[in-house]
Amino acid sequence: MLELFSFISQLITAYIFIIIASVIMSWLIGFGIINPYNQIARTIWNFLQAVTEPALRPIRRMLPDFGGIDLSPIVLLLLLQFIQQVVLPNLYRALA
Repeated sequence: MLELFSFISQLITAYIFIIIASVIMSWLIGFGIINPYNQIARTIWNFLQAVTEPALRPIRRMLPDFGGIDLSPIVLLLLLQFIQQVVLPNLYRALA
């Protein structure tokens, strides 16, 4: 049972890194450092969007409009940290 919870925790950690990479890449594209018409950059960007958008879209719908600031990645990162550090250990203790 411990291996399963450890694996879920590692998946959450990997997803956190993917969210951070998506945010950084969006900044780099926004500031013109990365050319979005480059085939490799577009492939990476499409992958990051395909992986993160399903989780970010419902959060964006719930948050009020802050102008050009997107706080949905921060909310998602906080939610994932809460699941990883509070929910999983308590669930493990309850099942073990």
